[in-house]
Amino acid sequence: MATGSILLVDDEAKILSALAAALRAEGHEVVPTASGRDAQRLLAQRFFDLLIIDNLMPEVTGLDIIRELVGTTAEADRPQIVMMTAHATVESAIEAMKLGATDYLQKPFEIDELLVVVNQALTHQRLRTEHRYLISERDADFNHYGMVGRSRRMQDAIATAELVARSKSTVLITGETGTGKEMLARAIHYHSAQRDMPLIKVNCAAIPETLLESELFGHVRGAFTGATQSKKGKFALADGGTIFLDEIGTMSHALQAKLLRVLQEREFEPLGAERTQKVDVRVIAATNRDLRQMVSDGRFQEDLFYRLNVIPIHMPPLRERRDDIPVLVEHFIAKHAQRAGKRIDGVAAGVVEALQSLEWPGNVRELENTVERAVVLSPTPIVSADAVRVLGVSPATPGGLPSLNLRQNLDWAERETVRRALDSSGGVKKDAAEIMGISQRALSYYLAKHRVE
Repeated sequence: MATGSILLVDDEAKILSALAAALRAEGHEVVPTASGRDAQRLLAQRFFDLLIIDNLMPEVTGLDIIRELVGTTAEADRPQIVMMTAHATVESAIEAMKLGATDYLQKPFEIDELLVVVNQALTHQRLRTEHRYLISERDADFNHYGMVGRSRRMQDAIATAELVARSKSTVLITGETGTGKEMLARAIHYHSAQRDMPLIKVNCAAIPETLLESELFGHVRGAFTGATQSKKGKFALADGGTIFLDEIGTMSHALQAKLLRVLQEREFEPLGAERTQKVDVRVIAATNRDLRQMVSDGRFQEDLFYRLNVIPIHMPPLRERRDDIPVLVEHFIAKHAQRAGKRIDGVAAGVVEALQSLEWPGNVRELENTVERAVVLSPTPIVSADAVRVLGVSPATPGGLPSLNLRQNLDWAERETVRRALDSSGGVKKDAAEIMGISQRALSYYLAKHRVE
């Protein structure tokens, strides 16, 4: 059964109380009011999934409220509407339905009848929200590569992506965690001539080294203990399309050599196989590490680096394109308000400036997470500074200075140090603890304290 937020409006106190209790018993969030004027105020303040409203009431009728709601609110921002009245006429029913009412109930009615109508209306609302979400995902993919930003550096990255999408050249995307490397890779593929072929994504840091070779190149039955059947690797699955190798800097020397062969010869051997397998695939690699320095240190093969670095694209960190933050905030508010089915008109004065004053070590991903949580938790259509501050982000004060709350700053420093160490170690806790100069037990404490996954 679908549940949701319901604004219940009826000027008869006993009916209002009984209906509210029945709806709450089904798990719905119910806001009851006996005043049409109060209902207008509530509809202007927040989003509801469903409006259940009586028609004939003092001061303003249900039809008047529905007319105003339809005239001032976009369909995507309106709740489902169910009208109820003891004075039903064909004319009022027809007008209510024409205005957008989902259903119409004539008093007296049974509670079970109401619950069926409510369930149908909320199910329709959920499907409408899911549809808007899918449309937003499609638009994000094909609108400027899903990349939002007016800064020169972002425009340069987008322009390069547009050009390389027309070819099958190997691409190396560099940039810090959260800058949008995977999104850019996905966009390059979906704007290429191979868009109808597979895009296979592999996070090299997330797969144990002992399994990564089999994951990439596949294996034949009996190749190793436990290989009870043959398995296609990611390169074979991506044949004719694109393979995206994320965190390429974590790959071992042995696998680097095998990847180099694929790039040079366009062929590979599955584990345990006696024959090579040809493959036609575009490789897009990404890393948050300095591969040139790794080559100098002997930790990354020079030949492989140059094979990968055919078309380099660097994704700038958010702190180097602060002018993009206002448009990013606007974009994420629209995106997540639509997904959450909430009405959000914007942010309070000073919030954007405060967000621009932060360093954003997690870059665009961190900013999007912050905006998403603020949208979900905001009790009003205007996101306040408090809604952002409660999320652990410390916006600047009105004078532009960072927050001076010592506890918040210390917590932030601990949390970000842990995150950066894990990024640098490719998620290996032992290496992260060594980078931080602490024991693994101490690292486990900080992971639990700050809920870092």
